[in-house]
Amino acid sequence: MTKTQNTNKYRDLEERTTEFAKRIIRLCKALPKSSINFPLINQIIRSSGSVGANYREANEAVGRKDFIHRLRIARKEAKETEHWLSLIEEANTDFKDKMANLFQETKKYAIFCRQ
Repeated sequence: MTKTQNTNKYRDLEERTTEFAKRIIRLCKALPKSSINFPLINQIIRSSGSVGANYREANEAVGRKDFIHRLRIARKEAKETEHWLSLIEEANTDFKDKMANLFQETKKYAIFCRQ
């Protein structure tokens, strides 16, 4: 893979993680306002946004160890987001179909960030 292809791959994932966080925000805006959903929404917005933020930081790392460390944090945030999605799904069964693709996306990030 050439340096340009590699750079494009990283930039594509940066855009993809940003779009993922936006999709989470749109989901959260559509959820019913309830005492159960408020804390779940707060948590998932934080963790989903953190996936992309930490991935970007990894791309700007000053060395290999720093890169790996930040990538691992992005992976942890993806797994945390999957956890919150599961709880939101439990509290809002009507939204299960809308969330299936989001679950798949979190699994892809966790796999990619393991490398």
